[in-house]
Amino acid sequence: MDKKNIWEKREAGTLQEFCEDYRVFLSGHKTERENVSGMIKELEKAGAVKLEDAISGASKPQAGDLIYADMMKKSLLVFRVGKKPLTEGARFLGAHIDSPRLDLKQHPLYEDSDLAMLDTHYYGGIKKYQWVTLPLALHGVVVRKDGTSVDICIGEKPTDPVFGVSDLLIHLAAKQMDKKVAQAVTGENLNILVGSKPLAGEESESVKKNILAILKEEYNIEEDDFVSAEIEVVPAGEARDYGFDRSMIMGYGQDDKVCAYTSFRAILDEKEPEFTSICLLTDKEEIGSVGATGMHSRFFENTLAELMNLLGCYSELELRRVLTRTKVLSSDVSAGMDPNYPEVMERKNCAYLGRGPVFNKYTGARGKSGSNDANAEYMGFLRGLLEREDISYQTAELGKVDEGGGGTIAYILANLGMEVIDFGVAVLNMHAPWEITNKADIYEAYLAYRAFLR
Repeated sequence: MDKKNIWEKREAGTLQEFCEDYRVFLSGHKTERENVSGMIKELEKAGAVKLEDAISGASKPQAGDLIYADMMKKSLLVFRVGKKPLTEGARFLGAHIDSPRLDLKQHPLYEDSDLAMLDTHYYGGIKKYQWVTLPLALHGVVVRKDGTSVDICIGEKPTDPVFGVSDLLIHLAAKQMDKKVAQAVTGENLNILVGSKPLAGEESESVKKNILAILKEEYNIEEDDFVSAEIEVVPAGEARDYGFDRSMIMGYGQDDKVCAYTSFRAILDEKEPEFTSICLLTDKEEIGSVGATGMHSRFFENTLAELMNLLGCYSELELRRVLTRTKVLSSDVSAGMDPNYPEVMERKNCAYLGRGPVFNKYTGARGKSGSNDANAEYMGFLRGLLEREDISYQTAELGKVDEGGGGTIAYILANLGMEVIDFGVAVLNMHAPWEITNKADIYEAYLAYRAFLR
């Protein structure tokens, strides 16, 4: 089925304005914590009520009300109460806000060859060689043993220092160049260079001690405080317009923040939905959706139960019924066709930048292993909905059969009995430090998510 480029379909000013808002948000919110805190500010501006406050309040939530809850400041769940009873089901957008990166180890700081270094452990699926010789920034939080904390963001302001992983000079890299790409840079060698100046009067580890003195003076952080810190190493700098025509955006973490942002904006902007709207922005997808803040946790079910209780319709049986009556878009990105690497794609069944958001009926690997594989009836329902709303879309697989594969949170939601399919924006350079998306696809995804909620 031939799908056309959609750039001429939408009013250019509105599209560009929306995507500029996205670019700015993407630049300033690179981690899960930053996304949650930034989105909570937007929710409060829109009059949203925190779940705990709604529980302690005297009045029952009404149609159109916004209610939100977060899990450990790293996952966010938003409800917009619908006109219909929640017992008839909901419309659910689910995305993730974690992205591949480097994390500092619990004992990261050391000195070697008169250089101060930070030891890291990579997070998610990365090509390790892509992370060397880049300007990198440190984002996160340090929690002291007395319970006080300090937020860290170093490397984003023009006056900030940046950090990086060094690489072997080409003059001495003959053996390195003979290695397979996967072995050319190892995980244990992704160490961050952070200083080279010794502390005056110190004879041993003087460079490390100087870094500790700076951390103490500027942030009141001791070396032992790294044990209770979450510091992520991400590419430094803003997301940028990409291409002569400024038709694309290059930025860190667009898998899956491009779908998280558009889903979040959709639930904010669609103020009078028929069915209760849900937007879940979850953590840990890149490492299997594990832990208390991942999709495998009970955060979603527990919070939905609380909302049902507020609305006077909770029982364990009714909760299970609501789940089976709920329709879901797993808002996650897809691989875009790259003309530099056409050999891994099957042209009839791949996604193209600029042709609209992408349905992946199934993901997984090899024989659809680990896939949700949505049913035909649900796909037909969604096709009809989008075509009635004049919203462009395309369908794709994640590369040729047996070429690779990947997964999303879709199968976890399907395990709860909900109808679910993956639907998101096509990306180039997926999982690289700088990923590329098309502005027309971003805006069309936002319109599609709004139509789905509406």
